[in-house]
Amino acid sequence: MIKNKFSLIFVLTSLLSTQLISAQVLSSAKIDSIVELTLKTFNVPGISVGVVKDGKLIHARGYGIANLRTGKKVDENTLFGVASNSKAFTAAALGMLVDEKKISWDDHVTDYIPEFKLYDPYVTSEFTIRDLLTHRSGMGLGAGDLMMFPDGSDFTKKDIIHNLRYLKPVSSFRSKYDYDNNLYIVAGEIIARVSGQSWEGFVEKRIMLPLGMNSSATSIGRLKDKTNAIKPHAPVNGKIETIDIDWSETANAAGGIWTNLIDMSKWVIMQMNHGKYGEGLKKQLFSEAVHEEMWSPQTIQPVKTLAPYNTHFATYGLGWGLRDVKGYKQVSHTGGLAGIVTQVMLFPELSLGILVFTNQQQGAAFSAISSCIKDGYLGVNGFDWVKIFHESVQANEANAKSITDNIAKQIADNQRNGASKSNFELYKGVYRDPWFGDMIVSIKDGKQWLASKRSPKLNGELLAYKGNTYIVRWTDRSLDADAFVMFAMDQEGKANSCKMQAISPLTDFSFDFQDLDLMRVQ
Repeated sequence: MIKNKFSLIFVLTSLLSTQLISAQVLSSAKIDSIVELTLKTFNVPGISVGVVKDGKLIHARGYGIANLRTGKKVDENTLFGVASNSKAFTAAALGMLVDEKKISWDDHVTDYIPEFKLYDPYVTSEFTIRDLLTHRSGMGLGAGDLMMFPDGSDFTKKDIIHNLRYLKPVSSFRSKYDYDNNLYIVAGEIIARVSGQSWEGFVEKRIMLPLGMNSSATSIGRLKDKTNAIKPHAPVNGKIETIDIDWSETANAAGGIWTNLIDMSKWVIMQMNHGKYGEGLKKQLFSEAVHEEMWSPQTIQPVKTLAPYNTHFATYGLGWGLRDVKGYKQVSHTGGLAGIVTQVMLFPELSLGILVFTNQQQGAAFSAISSCIKDGYLGVNGFDWVKIFHESVQANEANAKSITDNIAKQIADNQRNGASKSNFELYKGVYRDPWFGDMIVSIKDGKQWLASKRSPKLNGELLAYKGNTYIVRWTDRSLDADAFVMFAMDQEGKANSCKMQAISPLTDFSFDFQDLDLMRVQ
């Protein structure tokens, strides 16, 4: 029985809204056409797209090529590295330990990892498990990521935990959102110390196995069968090429998981059922209280109120991003590795989940697809997201190209007029950063050279730019992260330190060159 006219208006409005939304839901054929256009527009070899609705996987298809070297095609079972979409698994694992009363969200990290220290002793003493998951430490965007990115460097978890104390804050504690990976590594270590299992073992046995995520694993190295796994791809000198999977196993709790649409849909369905799963939803992975905590705002993020979604707020929960979109709660996350980017997006009030996995590092591709799909369920019309995102990419790339082209011209002019022939002996030596270790400036095969001792991919030619500033052009061109190397001189006119800074505004934030404080030691 409807109790009053206001209830009647609400019900009629809801029915009208439901009819409008249903009329605009994209068919699988329409999704196919959008994805095929996206593949071509953004030069992505392969994409996998899944749609979950009302507890069922209603669309699961692969498109394009999994590996350009072999020509193998993508299907719904193709495995992708989902990168930072692994963070929600870490939060869930901690939530399970909260349910078991082995920890609480606001326990101090030093209760479990006594050697944990940050730059500020006060922050160290107050830092909680919740703080590990919410990107509000005061450290800068991607601080310390060079210890595990871009390759499998020789930094251990012990090294990373120790070296956090050297990373200087850029904002006050709990005052600002700056995305962080290394603190999720610390969170994984808490799981290991409390449970007696590695993060990898805990997630596989306590989460993946019960949910039936039988093809998935917590790292590329733990996959039982890699025959249907993608290869990452990246632009190399203007051409998309296959690049190697090179991941630091120390960072699995921040981004190690490999999975496919079929398995990931089980995780998404469980999430939208508040931790319940199995036949009749009779089993419970984590409690309602833990579910609500993970999906509750913890850290405020900046947001622009833009059409057509009328988003007014954005926050980060525990392993999930949270925002309002057209009046609905959107729970989502993205993930990025070298040559791979992915997105998981949930609308719990609509019982809707959207999964987009790609094997090229162009995030606009997954954004275009997920935006087109969600528009159908939100009743949004008239937005060509493939075109909109493509134009944005073109504008950003043109701006970056202008910057890098001007620098290249300056370097070429220097070489042509002889200005590049400086006394390089003034700069040669070993420069040490307290958390990243040694960078060696030398002559290699007749070229001026910079090389990291602990991160093998970071080596390349030093090219004279202006004054005491050089450009390092990394040998591995897939990195797309050339940097300024700015030397400081002592009273004798000899270099005694140097700073670094990424050149292109499109450089991945995990190349946190700006956090290095390199002092000459020999």
